[in-house]
Formats: sequence, C-alpha cells, structure tokens
Amino acid sequence: MDSHSAPSPGRPERRGGRPAAGTDPQKRRQILDGAGRIFSTLGFDAASMNDVAREAQVSKATLYVYFQDKEHLFTAICAERRDRNISELIALLDREQPLEDVLTRFGINVMTIIAQPFVIAAHRIVIGVAERMPEIGREFYEAGPQRTIDAVAAFIDHHVAAGNLKVPDSSLAAAQFLELVQTEIMRPRLYGAISEQATAQDIEQVVKSAVRMFMAAYGAAERS
Repeated sequence: MDSHSAPSPGRPERRGGRPAAGTDPQKRRQILDGAGRIFSTLGFDAASMNDVAREAQVSKATLYVYFQDKEHLFTAICAERRDRNISELIALLDREQPLEDVLTRFGINVMTIIAQPFVIAAHRIVIGVAERMPEIGREFYEAGPQRTIDAVAAFIDHHVAAGNLKVPDSSLAAAQFLELVQTEIMRPRLYGAISEQATAQDIEQVVKSAVRMFMAAYGAAERS
C-alpha cells in the first residue's frame, strides 16, 4: 500500500477519504446542535427522533448511525455541558486561597449550575432510564457526581496535609459536603414539589450553612 492510500491514524475513513459511518465529527456536531434546539423547545418527552432529524437536516437513518435512541442522544448533550461545567468547577478549588472562601465559592457555583431547570430535567431522565439502561446511569454518575467528589476529596487531602482539616475519610467528607450544599434546593425540585428556580440568595444561604457545618465537623481548630 502506498502512502496515498493509507488512512490517517486514529481517524477511520471510507474510500474516497470520507469518514466511516458514524465518525464524522461535523455531522455529529450538526445532530447534537439540532437535538439541543428540539429538546429545549419541545422537551424530552414530546420530542421524537423524527423531530431531531428534521431540525438537524439529516436523514433518520443517518441519525440512528450516530445515536441508537433518544436517551443516548440526550445524555450525549448532557455530557458535553456537564464536562465543561465540571472542568470550570474543579478550577475553583484553589489550594492557595482561604479554605472556607474556596468551599463557599465552589458550593455556590455547584448549586447555580445543578439547580438549573435543564440539569434537573436531565437528572429525572437519567433516573427514569437507569433501570433498563444501567450503562447510562453509571456513565452519568461516574463522569458527573463521582468526578466532582474525587476533585473535592483531593482538595480536602491537601488541607489535611496542611493541618487545616482533620478528615479520616476524604471521599466520604467530599460526598457529605456536596450533599449539604444541595439541602432544600435540589431534591424538592427534582421531585417537582417546587417549580420555581432557586434564587441566588437561597443558594448562598444554604451553602454558607453547609460550610459552617463542614468546618464544625472537620475543621482542625474545632477538633484540637
């Protein structure tokens, strides 16, 4: 085989230099953008794959080459937003800044993101399909909540080593903190008991209380 007929490493191609079916990043982007508009306009339950194909200007056959069903398509959209948001959140865990200030800023930003109606809707959808599609639930959890817990645990470990915290299990403490900042905000909205979006004042009040509780339990000064 000469150099002109060899495909580029890591990029499957068909004859003629075109990407293999289901691997064209531009086509995938086109589908995700179209699906995002449809889900935002119609909602997940009302939207169909026909709607998505029409909005994305692709055939239904092409759509199914890239995404096997509506649930996988929706979680792919969620994953893009989630990965971007989590990267920005992790960057807030500045180990050089005062511990309580960082926890407060981090907690407020976490809740500002996850209390958004789209994110709450995404949680409902994933929970709804997890029983019959456990791989979706597992991926959603591991790439979202678990990744965040791991980042906070590493931040806690740093402050344990610096003598600012006394924490026997940093992963447990990280998970506890992330639950505390959600108190009275996330769960009522997840179950539809509250429809109004949480205000900045609501979030700040809950997060500051969570930080106080966390420091009362694990702050080195309180336990010396």
